[in-house]
Amino acid sequence: MSDLAARIDSLFPWMVSTLEDLIRIPSISFIEDHADDVRRSAEAVAGLLAESGGTGVRLLEIEGSHPAVYGEFAGPEGAPTVLLYAHHDVQPAGPGWGADPFEPRIEGGRLYGRGSGDDKAGILMHLGAIKAFDGALPVNVKCFVEGEEEIGSEHLPDFLEAYGDLLEADVIVIGDSSNWRVGVPTLTTSLRGLADCFVEVRTLENAVHSGIFGGVYPDALMVMSRLLGTLHDDEGNVAVEGLVSFDSPGLDLTEAELDAAAGVVAGVQKVGTGNLTTRMWSKPAISILAIDAPRIRDSVNALVPSARAHVSMRLAPGQDPEAAMGALVDHLESHAPWGARVTVERGASGEAFALETNGPAYDAWREAFAEAFATESVETGVGGSIPFVAAFNAAMPDAEILLTGVIDPTSAMHGPNESVELEDLRKSALAEALALAALGSA
Repeated sequence: MSDLAARIDSLFPWMVSTLEDLIRIPSISFIEDHADDVRRSAEAVAGLLAESGGTGVRLLEIEGSHPAVYGEFAGPEGAPTVLLYAHHDVQPAGPGWGADPFEPRIEGGRLYGRGSGDDKAGILMHLGAIKAFDGALPVNVKCFVEGEEEIGSEHLPDFLEAYGDLLEADVIVIGDSSNWRVGVPTLTTSLRGLADCFVEVRTLENAVHSGIFGGVYPDALMVMSRLLGTLHDDEGNVAVEGLVSFDSPGLDLTEAELDAAAGVVAGVQKVGTGNLTTRMWSKPAISILAIDAPRIRDSVNALVPSARAHVSMRLAPGQDPEAAMGALVDHLESHAPWGARVTVERGASGEAFALETNGPAYDAWREAFAEAFATESVETGVGGSIPFVAAFNAAMPDAEILLTGVIDPTSAMHGPNESVELEDLRKSALAEALALAALGSA
């Protein structure tokens, strides 16, 4: 413990400055104009793996995809092989930043910048743990750093098929999740799935005068409002029939904590029933992500003939995503008010996942977390979706999969002023090093 802690401490200034360098690369996989930046980010990560002693370092490519990065670090012959996953692509910056999102800054012990937590901190957590052994790793390590996580890891199954032998491992550590709160190490044990669609309603062939025809024919926004309103009951529970739902244990999460993390406007009430963790982890949730309709500045006194909405539904573990998609589409098509024409285009879907939490890797990480953070770890669900976990499980069904991370509920991932608690980054790298040492000893 003391030797590895000292090495992590000596490495930490390098970890912070290297993370800052990665933040400066706007590797936005969602925007085509940033494809060169995503490649530049991949090349930078490849350079870091090589400088850290990695062998076989290369960019992994699939036609039509952004590049991933691979490198390996040899341990003793016969030792377990651990695959360390992170991703180097980031979300678009979006509005609301107090400063340049791609110029890192440190305030109050936190490092701010797009990708600081999600997930370039994950890359540095892995590199810090690797470098702490100064070339004498107790296990064999492979690093796989994806470049498309923020656009749904569309090509990951193709990567796993094309490079499956290269990526084969006994343990997979996915460094892309969140701690329960600052200073509390966490193993994520379940993820919600996803089914989304685009619904269009049409009431008229063309816009017509609202004074002449209003009051007789419904406009498309009236219909869309009514239709979307049928997706929830009066308490805010999802009203689509036939979906999986169950109770989760209520951890020590207060409403005030959740309000602060979400930045909720004063007076807004919560929706749904059940304890907070149940509503976030093991019940379906529907959000309306966008509506295509005339902007106010373009509005005229005419009935709007059509409107379109993006509907996103999160799914509880145990829910088949195709069955859920069918239920959502059936609900929308069967609840059209006033006979309006409703057309639904199916979108993305992803499996929910519940992780098995027994085995030597889980034992090693639990013990390592307790040592590095000086507190016991907790096990939580996550309301978001990471479909690639199911892809890894399908490709390597005998591997233990652990889902960890550096960020916390105040990290504002995907939002403005994203940040990471630097002390948690240091402790997370130490915990990973301790866990690798324990796994090697076992």
